[in-house]
Amino acid sequence: MQCNETDSTSGNSTTNADEEDEGPQICRVCGDKATGYHFNVMTCEGCKGFFRRAIKRNARPRCLFRKGACEITRKTRRQCQACRLRKCLESGMRKESEQHTTWTGVGSRAAILVIMSDAAVEQRRALIRRKKREQIGAQPPGAKGLTEEQRTMISELMNAQMKTFDTTFTHFKNFRLPEVLSSSLEIPECLQTPSSREEAAKWSKLREDLCSVKLSLQLRGEDGSVWNYKPPADNSGKEIFSLLPHIADMSTYMFKGIINFAKVISYFRDLPIEDQISLLKGATFELCQLRFNTVFNAETGTWECGRLSYSLEDPSGGFQQLLLQPMLKFHYMLKKLQLHKEEYVLMQAISLFSPDRPGVVQRQVVDQLQERFAITLKAYIECNRPQPAHRFLFLKIMAMLTELRSINAQHTQRLLRIQDIHPFATPLMQELFSITES
Repeated sequence: MQCNETDSTSGNSTTNADEEDEGPQICRVCGDKATGYHFNVMTCEGCKGFFRRAIKRNARPRCLFRKGACEITRKTRRQCQACRLRKCLESGMRKESEQHTTWTGVGSRAAILVIMSDAAVEQRRALIRRKKREQIGAQPPGAKGLTEEQRTMISELMNAQMKTFDTTFTHFKNFRLPEVLSSSLEIPECLQTPSSREEAAKWSKLREDLCSVKLSLQLRGEDGSVWNYKPPADNSGKEIFSLLPHIADMSTYMFKGIINFAKVISYFRDLPIEDQISLLKGATFELCQLRFNTVFNAETGTWECGRLSYSLEDPSGGFQQLLLQPMLKFHYMLKKLQLHKEEYVLMQAISLFSPDRPGVVQRQVVDQLQERFAITLKAYIECNRPQPAHRFLFLKIMAMLTELRSINAQHTQRLLRIQDIHPFATPLMQELFSITES
C-alpha cells in the first residue's frame, strides 16, 4: 500500500500533510519518537517489538501495581507489561494487522509509505539470500577479489605450464642409466692417486658434498619389468661418477622445459634478450625444483617422474639425519603446504622475475613484474583459502622462495666443483651455469 503526500514543487497540500511534516511523529503507546505504522498504529520500535513478542507468546500478564491503571511513558513502559499491552490494544494495535513500514522520500515534504506484512518481509529476505548464493555460485573459483588483469596473468601462467611440463615424463627418452659398479669403473686419473695436496682436498670436498646422501632410482619398463639401482654401502665415492651422466640428462630435459615455459610468457618475451638470458641463468634451477616438488611423494620420500622414481638414502639409515639435508627438507616443507597448481606457477613467476640476478639491466621493470605476480599470489590465496587457517600461507611461500634461493647458490658451487674434477655437464648446462671449457 502506498500513500503519496504533496508534490514539493506545486505548493499544494493534501489532508494533514503539513501537520505531519511540522515535527516528529510520536508513539501512540508511550510517547517516544515513532518510526512508522506498526500493527495499524503509529508506534516506536520498542513498542512494536513488545507487542509482537506478546502476541507470539500469547501472553496474559497481570498488573501488580495499580490494578490496570499504570501510566505508560517512555520511562515507565518497562515497569508493567500488563498495562503496556492494554495501552497497545487501546491505541488500536491489532494482531491481524501485523505490518512493517518504511518511510522514504525526496525533499522535505514528499514521502512514500510502504507497508509490508511479516510474511512478505520474510519472503523478500529469502529472495535476497537466494540471489546472493546464485551470484557466488556463478563466479569461477577465485574470481571474487581478483582483478581482470590478475585472472589473465594466472591463466597465461597455467597455459605456459601445461604446454611445457609433462608430469608423466613421457618425452624423457634416450637417457643414460647409471653404470653397474665394478672395480673397473672409471675414476678421474687425478683422483686415483692424488699427486698433490690440492687434488686430495678437492676429492675430500667432493665426497663431503655428495657421499652423505645417496640417490636410488627405479625404472619401470613398458613390459612391466622393473630395474633398480641402489648405491653401494661403502663410501668410496665411485657412485658419484656412475650417476653423473643420468643426472645431466634429466637436468637438461627439465631445463629445456623451463626455458620454453619462460618463452611462452608475454611479460618475459617483452624484455631485452640480455635480461631474458640473465633471468634464466639465475632461476632455472629454482623453477626446476618447484616443478619437481609437484611430483614429490612426501609419504614415501620419492620423486615420481613417470616410469622413473628417485629417492634419497642416508648411509647411516637415520631418517631424521636425512631431513637435515637442505634440499630434502625443502621438498618436505613445501609439499606440506598443499599448494594449488596456480600457486605453484605463481611461485615460478616470482622466482623467474627476480631483479637482483647478475646481469639484469632493466631491474626496475623486472622488479615491478615480480611485485605484480606477488600481489596476484596474495590475492589468489585470500580468495581461495579459508581464513584464518591460511592467513600466513603467503608469508610461508615467500620464505620458501628465500630458502630455495640459498639452496640454488649451494648447488651451483657443488656443480662447479664436480665439473672442475670430472667434466660431465651438457652444453646447455654449461651455458646456464657459465661453465667455460678448460
